[in-house]
Amino acid sequence: MVNEHQYFVYILTNITNTVLYIGVTSNLETRVWEHKQKVHSGFTAKYNCNKLVYYEKHQWIQDAIDREKQLKAGSRQKKINLIVTYNPAWEDLSVG
Repeated sequence: MVNEHQYFVYILTNITNTVLYIGVTSNLETRVWEHKQKVHSGFTAKYNCNKLVYYEKHQWIQDAIDREKQLKAGSRQKKINLIVTYNPAWEDLSVG
């Protein structure tokens, strides 16, 4: 049996869409819940980044880490363009 790996690169923002946070995880649902509950103190808790506006799935962790680094290195405008392409209304993709 082939073991299907799942790793996610994701972008969170705050309620006013002014702060962007990029992360990587193997369990997107749990990780977003942790951000919403402020389980860990840090950037997302400090800036209230708890709205999932973008994510992509990767089979291998190294691919996800490489993509996370690529997104972090890009300009803010490139991140905004990526979000708008897949989620024009900036809806919370973790709801529903």
